[in-house]
Amino acid sequence: MSSNNILITGGSGYVGVELIKNLIKKNYKIINIDNNLFGNYFVKNKNVKNFNLDIKFINKVDISGVNTCIHLASIANDPMADLDHGLSWETSALGTKLLLDHLVKNNVKKVIYASSGSVYGIKKNNLSVTEDEKLEPISTYNKVKMVTEKVLESYKDKIEIIILRPATICGLSERMRLDLTVNMLTFDSLKKKKIIVYGGKQKRPNIHIDDMIDAYIFFLNKKIKFGIFNVGFENTSIIQIAKLISSETGALIKVIKENIDPRSYNLNSSKIISIGFKPKKTILNAIREFKYHYESGKFKDKPNFHSISWLKKKL
Repeated sequence: MSSNNILITGGSGYVGVELIKNLIKKNYKIINIDNNLFGNYFVKNKNVKNFNLDIKFINKVDISGVNTCIHLASIANDPMADLDHGLSWETSALGTKLLLDHLVKNNVKKVIYASSGSVYGIKKNNLSVTEDEKLEPISTYNKVKMVTEKVLESYKDKIEIIILRPATICGLSERMRLDLTVNMLTFDSLKKKKIIVYGGKQKRPNIHIDDMIDAYIFFLNKKIKFGIFNVGFENTSIIQIAKLISSETGALIKVIKENIDPRSYNLNSSKIISIGFKPKKTILNAIREFKYHYESGKFKDKPNFHSISWLKKKL
């Protein structure tokens, strides 16, 4: 079995499409399944086999020879999960159980799962949250991610399992998401010359998309039987993010005291750093890259980049 053969679920997504491009450069052979709910972003390459398929039907895909699965497929965040609670549970919890059965049956050695740092919920006094901290999910999305982690954990005697709990991701992708904090506020600052902040004091961890991709690749060749790792390197309040964007774009900031999303916590990622992972980029890199692409005309806004309104229409 070649360690270069990888199955990716959700490879047409924001992170997935850019991850596949990176893996191709490193000579990996990839099977990608995605139902293309947010558009067809299948990477066309001789080393990629794409299946337009819901994860519930993973058993229809021949994965013989696959060594590792990077499991990204899910309904991606709180507002989208709330549009259809059943779809979120079905995709993540049930879909993951069916996926794991198929992986074990085909002797796949490892699965790397994209969970979320949001499983920790609200932490008082901006507690620095390690992987040992109690999970206190406050939304459907958070709960789904927590339960899916438990589904994975129940298979740890049959397959190597890495669970990553990413911070909020920022940065450019072919399948762009403009519902993520840094991306959304930067886009608004460039298009509307205004940034609206709700609350603002709540702290969020962040990670550049390039570092997130590097984290998945980092674990491909790590021999770890079972491990959970936070992946987020800048714990910044929403108002601090807005001010950083404003300093780059000149946009005005309007603060609305109503806080529609109270999650606030610091993600402690010393565990992943202690085994050799090093982030390379920052929020500021993401803002400047976005600004350059927008002002040079390389960035073209599309309806499916606005994930919440797009999913509403689809449902």
